[in-house]
Amino acid sequence: MTRLRLLVLDDYEGILANAPAMDRLRQLTDVTILNHPLSVDHYQELSGYNVLLTLRERTKMDQEFFKFCTDVQLILQTGGHAYHLDAHAATEQGIAVALGRGATQPMVAVPELVFGFMLGLVRQIYPLTTALHNGNWLEETIGGSLSGRTLGILGYGRHGKPVARLAQAFNMQVIAWDRTGNNPQTDEYGVERFDLDTLLGMSDIVSIHLRLSDDSRGLLNQEKLWKMKRGAILINTARGAIVDEAALVEALREKHLAGAGLDVFEIEPLPSSSPLRTAPNVLLTPHIGWKVNTVLHEFVAIAADQLEAWLDHRLASTQLLNPAAMLIDRPRTGGVQS
Repeated sequence: MTRLRLLVLDDYEGILANAPAMDRLRQLTDVTILNHPLSVDHYQELSGYNVLLTLRERTKMDQEFFKFCTDVQLILQTGGHAYHLDAHAATEQGIAVALGRGATQPMVAVPELVFGFMLGLVRQIYPLTTALHNGNWLEETIGGSLSGRTLGILGYGRHGKPVARLAQAFNMQVIAWDRTGNNPQTDEYGVERFDLDTLLGMSDIVSIHLRLSDDSRGLLNQEKLWKMKRGAILINTARGAIVDEAALVEALREKHLAGAGLDVFEIEPLPSSSPLRTAPNVLLTPHIGWKVNTVLHEFVAIAADQLEAWLDHRLASTQLLNPAAMLIDRPRTGGVQS
């Protein structure tokens, strides 16, 4: 019997290749790893592979991409989202897509980055570090403290709640956006809910942890940004399209906002012409909120679980008939949840 061939896409850092669970994948398939971007001009490299292991949203899998996936039967999509994947095109070719939900480490990594931004901006660590590197010991810039400040969280869930718990360790007051109006009471962590406009006006720092959807796209537009407290800080580790980038640049330029910490952008990679690149009161990172060794290693372990389940026929072929149902969660107890 011919062994399956598995192609790992976009392992730029070589971390997937060295994940402990990669040995499991090698036992099940012949594994090839691409440590460079797969451009449109090189889609022919997909020929002959039966399984793809993709890293988050690094490769756009559109209709043109799937034209070259003539031998692909399964895509192991790491991470909890597939915004970049044309589910209908995959279904038309009978390709199963296993969505890598269930990773636990991002619930630590993302909140840690949020506080890296908070401390960097409030304590003015970046400008002071830059001044010292430039030979200046005496610097007029003075930072502040997180203690006593109000943190407003948009998206009080998988990432928002850990951020709230960390904030309380810094003696911050934490409030959250109540989208439904059904949560008037404080929760077990003392977090009170408010409508969006009230939260924006109360918060010294606003941190975004929303999924990208029709409701959240462009949520923080010019009107909402100017409803934020003057001198506030905006942090976005969710999705760039939730914030109107041009309006944010204007709010920063006019000093309505004191700063921003951004890990995500409307266009990624962030264009070299973006005014955010030269803004003095902005900290930027290249979409790394999820990207730490332990997260990528866990992605491979989840993919190995899903591949084993697929080979054991525990991923039903009927799931391919409905694009909305074809994204398969990580097994939680005793088998694959459909």
